[in-house]
Order: sequence, then C-alpha cells, then structure tokens
Amino acid sequence: MHEELRAALAGLLDGLPPKQAAQAVDRLIANYRGRTPTDAPVLRDRADVAAYAAYRMPATFEAVRAALAAFASRVPDWSPATHIDIGGGTGAATWAAAAIWEGHHSTVWDWAQPALDLGAELAAGVLPDTDWQRRTLGEGLALPAGTDLVTVSYVLGELRPEDRRAVVAAAAAAKSVVLIEPGTPDGYLRIREARTQLVEAGLRIVAPCPHSDTCPIVPGEDWCHFSARVSRSSLHRQVKGGSLPYEDEKFAYVAATGLDAVPAAARIVRKPQLRKGQVLLELCTADEGLERATVTKRHGDRYRAARDAAWGDDWDRA
Repeated sequence: MHEELRAALAGLLDGLPPKQAAQAVDRLIANYRGRTPTDAPVLRDRADVAAYAAYRMPATFEAVRAALAAFASRVPDWSPATHIDIGGGTGAATWAAAAIWEGHHSTVWDWAQPALDLGAELAAGVLPDTDWQRRTLGEGLALPAGTDLVTVSYVLGELRPEDRRAVVAAAAAAKSVVLIEPGTPDGYLRIREARTQLVEAGLRIVAPCPHSDTCPIVPGEDWCHFSARVSRSSLHRQVKGGSLPYEDEKFAYVAATGLDAVPAAARIVRKPQLRKGQVLLELCTADEGLERATVTKRHGDRYRAARDAAWGDDWDRA
C-alpha cells in the first residue's frame, strides 16, 4: 500500500496557497498532540483535510500498519471479514488494514464530512470495498453485531473524556480491537486507560503487552511507545518542512481480542543496545514485569537473533 497511498496523495495540495496549508498544518499539529479535547470535528474544511492528509497520512499509515502487524502475528490463522475504523478521517488505518489482510469490507466512521469525502476520493479504485459514513464520536455509538475488527487511531486525544470512554466501549464490542495514539506520555496514558477498559469488557490483551495484568510502568517516570520508519515523498517534505528522506513516527498502541490467542512471552520495549560481544534488551515480560536481558556470543543462535531484533519485536525468553 505504500506506493498506492503515495500516488493517491500526489498533487493533493495543488492550488492550495502555501500560507493556508502551513496555517492548517500548525493548527493540526496542536490537535494531534492531544492538547485540545473537543466535542466537534478537528478537520473543518477541505483545506484542513488536504493539509492533514499530506502531513499525517503517511506516518499514521506506518504506525497503524506496525500495530496491526504485531496483532496479526498473534492470530496468524485469522483475518477479519469486517473492519470498522472509528474516527478514521481520510482513512489511513483502512489503508493499513488493506496492507495486512485481503478480502475484508471496511467502513470508515468520522464526524467530519470533508475528511470522509477526501478519504473516499483518495481510495477510489484502490480500496473499492470501503464505505464512508458520518457518525458522531461519543455517547450512543454502537457497532453492527458481529464486527470482526475495530481500529481507532490518533482519535482519543481529540475527544472529551466521556466521549473517549464511549468510543472505547463501542470498540470493545468487536471481536478484536487495535487502538493507536501518538507516542507521547499523554498518548501512552490514554492507551493505558483504554487498555483497562478493554480488559474490563472481557477482552484479552495480545500486543504489545505480554499479559493483561496491570502495566508495570510507573506513570510519570516512563511511558510505553514504539517507532515506525516513514519514507518521505517530496509532498511530505514540502508540508513538513523537512529535508531528510525519512522520519521516525513514535506511537503507542494496544491490541485486544476475544479470539483464542496468546501474547508473546516478552516484548522488546526499547531499541536494542549493541555492545562488543553482547546485546542489551529492555523487555516487558509476563511474569517479571520490566527487565533487562543481556545476550552474549556464548548464547549462539540467541545472540544472532538478538543482533537482528528490533524495538517492538516479540522475544522468546526461553
């Protein structure tokens, strides 16, 4: 989906004055950081939506795809027949789901009609089995019976607390739920709160956590987040004002399911540190909480595996 999405985004800002695009991006950055909970859509018109799509869709796509891939690895023999993307806006998470699974029907719910319109325009001919529907994100939101997968990405921080809880409660009625937020301390806290709500609803956490018990991280001292590499197109560099051909998108997420699935024994929660003859791994484990593992050359195959391991990967502690 990388190249298809890039092609869909090409030319998106043609005709939009650079100053107007820059102003829209500045305002959207503030909302993306989760500082302005609201009971109204953040994306107000096509200028906002075009700026958002050029600024955020590539990074959102990569973050959601990474989270969905981690979830899919825990349910390798399962694929969704139906997918609802709550607060999906222009559809980045729907593109990400299409990069992981085939043959499902997606529905994007959002309360900003301009976002839905542009999302449908971008997806035309590439994601044909997708519906775009306007919905209020808050109290009264309810899924169709039997929904297989729900995604909620980069949305919770835009909502008032009561609407946030209502959205998570609605999502919890699906067979599987994947929630993604910015990889900031505040984003992690929103994921942590939603994680508790999903467990209380009877779902099992399968990623990134190796358990459904209380998160061992002490709020205010650290936060759980991961990173996805994003290739920047010329359009992306233009909107973001950057010169590098890539960026690293930090994100926090949780995947929960009612399916017969088990989490990994441990998850690598920081970038592995390579030293001479050894690799240091920061792990979240099912039974010992947070721990540091040192893997040396004398461990043979495990050492080679550790050298190839990446931040966010599963880790077998045996």
